[in-house]
Amino acid sequence: MHTYAAVDLGASSGRVMVGRVGPGSLDLTEAHRFPNRPVRVPEGLRWDILALYAGVLDGLRAAGRVDSVGIDSWAVDHGLLDTDGALLGNPVHYRDARTEGIAEQVWATVPAAELYAATGLQYAPFNTLYQLAAARSSAQLAHAKRLLLVPDLLTYWLTGEAGTELTNASTTQLIDPRTRDWSYDIAQRLGIDLGLFAPLRRPGDPAGVLRPEVLAETGLTGPVPVTTVGSHDTASAVAAVPTVCERFAYICTGTWSLAGLELDAPVLTEASRLANFTNELGLDDTVRYLRNIMGLWLLQECVREWGDPDLPQLLSAAAEQPPLRSVVDAGDAAFLAPGRMPQRIADACRALGQPVPDSPAGITRCILDSLALAHRRAVAEAQSLADHPVDVVHIVGGGARNALLCQLTADACGLPVVAGPAEAAALGNVLVQARAGGLVGDRAALRELVARTQPLERYEPRGDPARWHAAEARLTGR
Repeated sequence: MHTYAAVDLGASSGRVMVGRVGPGSLDLTEAHRFPNRPVRVPEGLRWDILALYAGVLDGLRAAGRVDSVGIDSWAVDHGLLDTDGALLGNPVHYRDARTEGIAEQVWATVPAAELYAATGLQYAPFNTLYQLAAARSSAQLAHAKRLLLVPDLLTYWLTGEAGTELTNASTTQLIDPRTRDWSYDIAQRLGIDLGLFAPLRRPGDPAGVLRPEVLAETGLTGPVPVTTVGSHDTASAVAAVPTVCERFAYICTGTWSLAGLELDAPVLTEASRLANFTNELGLDDTVRYLRNIMGLWLLQECVREWGDPDLPQLLSAAAEQPPLRSVVDAGDAAFLAPGRMPQRIADACRALGQPVPDSPAGITRCILDSLALAHRRAVAEAQSLADHPVDVVHIVGGGARNALLCQLTADACGLPVVAGPAEAAALGNVLVQARAGGLVGDRAALRELVARTQPLERYEPRGDPARWHAAEARLTGR
């Protein structure tokens, strides 16, 4: 048995998971979990990166002896370092308002259609490219000598070595998904200095060893290597999809829902751009062709405003509510910012001429029906745009524990749903480390190990599909 520490940072919490891998065996346990609480300061919304790093060190201490460490996190956000390698302020949160109106400025130089044809990335106001355009006149960017995406920044603090992991770099809107290298023409036209980025790394590449100071603080005995994994948590999660066939769709659920397909090549058509699908890079030169949906963020924000009620009771009550009474567009950027989520959902229902849910159970059912409807739309459109039919939908991540959401997604898509594993990102992180150490074979063998060792739940579609067609028509008019 070999032991690996997977640092897996989500938008609301971080955890250090310990994976033990042996011949035909895969076990995952939680060593340490800690909150990820953004902080609003006068200049805007910021990540508390020092608290996250402290949580990582505490987790490595709790993990004990490990053969390797890997780090994955959310995408697009980054830290800026000065000439001495010191951090120039806390990283800006992707929900910060600084990128409002920036895309239009960028498109005045590089039209949106050209940008998509070159990078394949969907429009999202927080893409790193737009963040850099928004920061163009800032003192921090003027003094920066290095830009490190969040997992690369933490890796740098652990090892003293800087790199830019490719799956996460593909979310910057500065990577060409065909060449899997920087889009030099786009960067030059927009005045973005690619010299800020450290050299590209790929999953499985070595990323250094823990510094002596880190060993002393965590009580570990060196050398402890750090291995590059799919550092975008979605890339790690997709790597751990327990599929036994090629005709599958996936939905990585958590704060976001990322719904799509695994492809061998990007889809860069104008129809794909207009449908707002993204081409991000995955393990083994694959493409994660997917759409970003607001996900359980909608429910998380409501629960926070309701004073954190008992979630199982809330979901049980939601299951008793009338189905599809009211739905909203779960991909609408109007729901991106925090605050007043129950009221904003009610306002959206009212604007669509639908009944306004007036209880936590009613709002919760509206959210889950809306997410299932968005999953349906994304899976159907991805198949059409990529000419890639599927027979099953895999739900991985935290939403795999939500039985109501999984059943509703099966009903909406008209396809079987296989739910699990819930800790897919951590499992993918562990397995890439294990594969780098020669313990796991190709991607199919990696997934077969997940399917054989992790608990999974299957949901068959039920009910009348016409109900979902009618709900879709209320949102789209089609």
